Amino acid sequence: MIAQLSDAGFEGFEEKENSLEAFIKSNEFDNSLLDEIVFKYQLQYKISTLINENWKKVWEIQFQPVIVKDFVAVRADFHEPVSNVELEIIITPKMSFGTGHHATTYMMIEQMREIDFSGKSVFDFGTGTGILAILAEKLGANYVLAIDIDEWSIENAEENIKKNCCNKIELKKTSIVSTEKKFDVILANINKNVILDYFHSLINLLNASGVLLLSGLIEEDYNDIVLIAVDFGLKMERKLIKSNWICIKFTY
Repeated sequence: MIAQLSDAGFEGFEEKENSLEAFIKSNEFDNSLLDEIVFKYQLQYKISTLINENWKKVWEIQFQPVIVKDFVAVRADFHEPVSNVELEIIITPKMSFGTGHHATTYMMIEQMREIDFSGKSVFDFGTGTGILAILAEKLGANYVLAIDIDEWSIENAEENIKKNCCNKIELKKTSIVSTEKKFDVILANINKNVILDYFHSLINLLNASGVLLLSGLIEEDYNDIVLIAVDFGLKMERKLIKSNWICIKFTY
């Protein structure tokens, strides 16, 4: 259902024990499209309009550190340092996607542990909070290009990049990059439709020996993603599954 709502323009989700909260810009909301999706599951819903508020204060109350095994801890600067992990990423959680709490971000981090980033160039497609770009630099990447179309995300990512003392990340507000530059690693944690729409562009940006890491996908998306990847000469190297979400690593 989250995947279908994402396709309908919803940008943020909060899964609770007996309900799901989904967020969308008011000018992009289509009630008939929501009715069509919800009808399939025979669910009820209610709509409320949120005003801008002090999201930092709200998140400070709700936000808890995320620990990915003994590898990475993602925390806010008002949390105490986390011991017994290799790396810490400090973020100011606002309205951007990618705090590590969602299964897709968690799996992207987990997969990145097995990728050699030393001296590599990285493209982070749909950077959100910038967490994956920051991790790539901490793992040794010498250049990271991180892009997003959302102004909230760009502002939040810029703040988080500075907070983590990163100096090898270039941040741009755009949907795709036209460049002759090739990347050794491409990270895309978005959703199936966006990935399929931009797959050819992403492959054109990938070095011949590069790694493509994808998430924002559910298990039912697997065959469609693998089929198009194989058509471009890629092979599936590793798949992770968490709460019906998947993260796939492709190489040439």
